[in-house]
Amino acid sequence: MLSGVSEDVSPAFPEMASRNCRTVYPVDLTGVQAVLLDMDGTLVDSDAAVERAWRTWAGEYGADFESVLAIAHGSPAERTVRHVRPDLSDEQVTTAAARQLALQYEDLSDVTQAPGARELLAELDRLGLPWAVVTSADAKLARLRLAAAGLQVPVLVTGEDVRSGKPDPEGYLLAARTLAAEPSRCLVVEDAEPGVLAGQAAGATVAALKGVPADLAIDDLCQLTRLLERG
Repeated sequence: MLSGVSEDVSPAFPEMASRNCRTVYPVDLTGVQAVLLDMDGTLVDSDAAVERAWRTWAGEYGADFESVLAIAHGSPAERTVRHVRPDLSDEQVTTAAARQLALQYEDLSDVTQAPGARELLAELDRLGLPWAVVTSADAKLARLRLAAAGLQVPVLVTGEDVRSGKPDPEGYLLAARTLAAEPSRCLVVEDAEPGVLAGQAAGATVAALKGVPADLAIDDLCQLTRLLERG
């Protein structure tokens, strides 16, 4: 495991944005060497906790919560803070981001595994496919949430392990390298646009939840498990 718990590219298939997320697009998964999973909203169901923390933070820092929420999922806290409060100095941004993370450390009451997570990980083990978690969270938050969800992760890349967070591909490239896999033969699983862009910029095939445009649209992790079984 890495020490951490823990720019712009265009989606490869922009036309998918208007299509129904219940459609699975034909993607060949037979050559996949490794699976790289986002944490929040993908492997771990933490959306409610994330939103509560940002709502509290927005109230404290005089930011519009809806504007914050529109960009917060999948991005490092510091990037979100800089975007919604561009008037803050670097030192103030660091303090504000630390406050937002502190709110998330304290709120684990309903953090759990995402539906289908256990089945997907069992199938990856059965297939002998190595896997990793790549998250924008820092080491402390990632460990807290994974523990709350009852998940043990073989390889973890966090925001502390990279110089640039999602949508930069650095985290996914590091995970692929750690697993001795070719990035182009990795399957990235995401639920937010910054992560999809990061995976595609790394050269991976990207499966996305929640109707986010990607190479492969999936309703849940159980559906991905079935697709891997067929492969």
